[in-house]
Amino acid sequence: MNTQLKKGILDVCVLAVLNHGESYGYKILKDSADLIDLSESTLYPILRRLEAGNCLTVRSVEHEGRLRKMYTITDEGKAQLTDFLSDWSEVERIYSYIKESVEFD
Repeated sequence: MNTQLKKGILDVCVLAVLNHGESYGYKILKDSADLIDLSESTLYPILRRLEAGNCLTVRSVEHEGRLRKMYTITDEGKAQLTDFLSDWSEVERIYSYIKESVEFD
């Protein structure tokens, strides 16, 4: 899969997980495991990028004597999800066109 396309889809998948409620890294990995193959080394740069883009907020909470970063989607993150869904219909149209052209070969 094209790297840029995959990067965008991974970002949106993480936002979709967070749209269900505040979460932390390991739980995000578990909640998305059936959907995408995501590793810690991939997830944390995504979370930092989404935070820098104001798509999520981060707060630290103590859990069993350790600090845990909790991530929450922002209104801007929710808007990015909506934009993705709007754009996806165009992607489906392009996909169908490409698929038809391949089937003619």
